[in-house]
Amino acid sequence: MKVYNLLSLFILGFFVISCGNSNQKNSANFSLQIGEKDENIQQGKAVKIQLQQKEKQEIDSVTYFYNGEKINVENNSITFNLPLGKNKLEANIYSEGNKTTLTEEVSVHSNVKPKLYTYEIVNTYPHDSQAFTQGLEFYNDTLYESTGLRGQSTLRKVDLESGKVIKKIDLIDTYFAEGLTIYNNKIYQLTWRSGDGIIYDLNTFEKKEIFNYNESKEGWGLCNDGEKFYKSDGTEKIWILNPETLAEESFIQPATHKTTLTKLNELEWVEGKIYANTWQKDGVVIIDPKTGAVEGLIDFRGLREKLTNNDELVKSNHVLNGIAYNPNNKKLYVTGKNWDKLFEVKIIER
Repeated sequence: MKVYNLLSLFILGFFVISCGNSNQKNSANFSLQIGEKDENIQQGKAVKIQLQQKEKQEIDSVTYFYNGEKINVENNSITFNLPLGKNKLEANIYSEGNKTTLTEEVSVHSNVKPKLYTYEIVNTYPHDSQAFTQGLEFYNDTLYESTGLRGQSTLRKVDLESGKVIKKIDLIDTYFAEGLTIYNNKIYQLTWRSGDGIIYDLNTFEKKEIFNYNESKEGWGLCNDGEKFYKSDGTEKIWILNPETLAEESFIQPATHKTTLTKLNELEWVEGKIYANTWQKDGVVIIDPKTGAVEGLIDFRGLREKLTNNDELVKSNHVLNGIAYNPNNKKLYVTGKNWDKLFEVKIIER
């Protein structure tokens, strides 16, 4: 895990791959330039595309594909729509009996600037300072927590008012626990780099099953909307899982109007949106789960100064991580790794 700047600008990089029956001379001769240098490509914005040659050749035709689907290019201009994030643009060039295929990675951003929010502390509750919080979720007004670190990872049921642990089991020492979610009376808990997810009985905490990740290599955050699971893995992707088979069926790539996000950690489903904190940052983003567009940014700076044990914590390790929304009373709670307090917060638009 590395430090991630939530609003940093990614510079568009170009690379060329040749295939088909093109020879080395042809593949080296052609290149694509998409937009101007360092241009920020946004959804629905027309972008100039230029096919360039080192040596002049007669071109018979060019066909373009965006994520495998054929698209029309008119007046040397392309308008990129969904999906947001990193996508593949392919140009098939037919020239002098040869076919040359060029492939470019295009980063498409949202066309709407996120709203900015701050917070108000409504209530403060005790939180176990030994809990390296990785996942937090309410279910039937009861708080459940996943804590990490190898040799210290646990699954817990917690009393909100007192902060006391009602029920707890320890994971095996090789596991570094991460996010969790609850679905159909089962708890689903991720592990970081072991490639395993663990399914428990909600009431007894009995381990029922181990499931494996597919394309995603790591487990970070997990939430569900009652029909699908959403899983972050530290990359630019949030994977969408079938809750019955746990297969990764698709993904979104959360993006602001300037950049595609990575390092999204704890996930929480809140009234039709995904709330996600960025690892090592005091912020939570609000994501449209259909498109990946980042609609809001909540600035939680100043919260850790409210902790009694703040002077004992390492800033880079003991970070904001833990978002829990209780749909029954519509209250939002946040905490952090080894924080000795859990906060009920009200979100306020700036």
